[in-house]
Amino acid sequence: METFSKREKEKARRKKKQDKEEKREERKANATSGNLDEMMAYVDEYGNITTTPPDPRRKRTTIELEDIQIGVAKQEDIVQDVERQGIVTFFNSSKGYGFIRDLQSQDSIFVHINSLIDAVGENDKVTFEVTMTPKGANAIQVKKLVV
Repeated sequence: METFSKREKEKARRKKKQDKEEKREERKANATSGNLDEMMAYVDEYGNITTTPPDPRRKRTTIELEDIQIGVAKQEDIVQDVERQGIVTFFNSSKGYGFIRDLQSQDSIFVHINSLIDAVGENDKVTFEVTMTPKGANAIQVKKLVV
């Protein structure tokens, strides 16, 4: 005894199988039997993809493995030994950072709370040293000047 839903499921399964067979036959009929040379792609010296092979008569340039640089070169922290003077233009003690205006160059230099020797506030005169990091100049060894 076969129910209506079983017949419908069987009909749908046969239809799906037939559609799949038709698609496979269609792909076989439309398949282009290209040779390997037509399917090849080449990369030129500038990194562009082309369909033409490179010219073997052309002189090649050799590149040393050590000359290849991936990413950004590692930068060492450079500490300048010159002690500078400046004024704290902004300091947020709850966030732990601020900025110092260098009196000599008028540059704004970042300072972190870990670099402080004395507690500082806005408009305080300070002495400090400068270190260069990948993000820019940082003030270290920050001491408050007693006026």
